[in-house]
Amino acid sequence: MIDVKHLTENPDQYRASQRARGADEALVQRIIEADAERRSALSRFESLRAEQKSFGKKVAQAQGEEKQQLLAEVKELAAQVKAAEAEANEKEAELDALQRVFPNLIIEGIPAGGEDDFSVLKQVGTPRDFTADGFEPKDHLELGELLGAIDMERGAKVSGSRFYFLRGVGARLEMALIQMGMDLALKNGFTPMITPTLVRPETMQGTGFDVEHDDEIYRLERDDLYLVGTSEVALAGLHADEILDLSGGPTRYAGYSSCYRREAGAAGKDTRGIIRVHQFNKLEMFVYTTVEEAEAEHARLLAWEEEMLAKIEVPYRVIDTAAGDLGMSAARKFDCEAWVPTQGAYRELTSTSNCTTFQARRLQIRERVTNDDGSKGGTRAVATLNGTLATTRWIVAILENHQNADGTVTVPEALRPYLGGLEVLPLV
Repeated sequence: MIDVKHLTENPDQYRASQRARGADEALVQRIIEADAERRSALSRFESLRAEQKSFGKKVAQAQGEEKQQLLAEVKELAAQVKAAEAEANEKEAELDALQRVFPNLIIEGIPAGGEDDFSVLKQVGTPRDFTADGFEPKDHLELGELLGAIDMERGAKVSGSRFYFLRGVGARLEMALIQMGMDLALKNGFTPMITPTLVRPETMQGTGFDVEHDDEIYRLERDDLYLVGTSEVALAGLHADEILDLSGGPTRYAGYSSCYRREAGAAGKDTRGIIRVHQFNKLEMFVYTTVEEAEAEHARLLAWEEEMLAKIEVPYRVIDTAAGDLGMSAARKFDCEAWVPTQGAYRELTSTSNCTTFQARRLQIRERVTNDDGSKGGTRAVATLNGTLATTRWIVAILENHQNADGTVTVPEALRPYLGGLEVLPLV
C-alpha cells in the first residue's frame, strides 16, 4: 500500500511512476481528492462529537424546561454525529479501496514500458555450440523421459494438463537443488522455514495479490482460503501486525513450499514439459529490513541468486525488469534468465524484488524508530524483499545445457555431493 501523505506531497513522482508502468495517472488525483474528503469528513465528525460532549455537561447542569429543550437539541446533535461518523467511515473506505489498487512507487531509473522493454544488466557464460559437439540437442522433456526423471503423461492422467511426476533422478535432482540452496541460505544468516501453502484472503491481499480479479490464484471457496503461488505470501504474513526489532540487521527467512498457479493466461504457451506448470516447489528468500538498507539488501539477494546459477554452470543473463512488468508490489525487480538451447532463448529461472514498504503497510509490519539521542521513538513501516534460490524449473536448464550425445546428463560439480557423488545422470 502506498503512503498517501508521501503521494499528496509528491504527486508528480507518482504520476511518473504510473506513466512508466503504463497505468492510470488519473488515479493520483483521485487519491488526493479522496484524502481531502476523508480529512474533511473526519474533521466534521470530531467537531460534532466534541460539541456533543460539551452539551452533555450542559444537560447535566440544567433543570426543568431548559433541560427538556437541551435534551431535544442533544437528540438532534446525536443524529448529526452518527451521520458524520458514517460519512467519515465511508470516505475512509473509499480512500482505502483506491490505495489497494494503486501499485507500488517504482524506484527511479528503471526501464519504462512492458514485458519486452527490460534492460540487460549483464550476460554470464556463452551458450554451448552443440554443432561443435557433433549432435542436435534434445529438449528437457525428451531427456527427462530417457532418464526416467519426468513423467508428464501420468501426471496428466492423475491431475490433468500441466501436472507431472518427478521420479528417480528427477526427484533427487530437485531435492539436491533445494538442499544446495538451503546451505547457501544458512551460510548467509537465513532461518529455514517450511511454510503453509493455504492462506487467508487478508494475507494474500496484504502481500499485494488481487484475490477478486487475479485469475492465476487457486481459491478454496468452501474454506475461504487460497493456495499460494510462492512462499513469499506466507512469509510476508508471518509478522503481520507486529513491531520488529531490526537493530541487529535484516531478518532473513528461506521458505520452502509447494507453489500453485492456474496459468490462466498461458493457453498454448510452454505446453511441453515443466516450464509452465500448475504445481512446483521453490526455495524463496524473504527479508525484512529498514528502508535505508533495502536497496543494498536487494543487491545481496541478486548476488546469492547468481552464486546459485554459477553452481549449476549454465549461461545466464540478468535483466532489470520494466515498470509495466513488475506486478503490484515490486518497486524494482531483477530477473535471472538461463539459456535454454532447444528454444534458442533465455528463460527466467529466478527473480528478486524490492517491495519497499508496500507490503508492510498493508500488513501493518513496523519497526521501532530510534531517536538521535538513542531513545526509542515511534514506529514506521519496514521494507520487504524476496528472491528465489531454487525451483523445479531449474531442472530444464540443467538437463538441456549439460546433456550428452547419448541422452545422459553430466551433473554440475557443485551438485554432486547432494546426489551421493553421482557424476552422470544415467539412462533408464
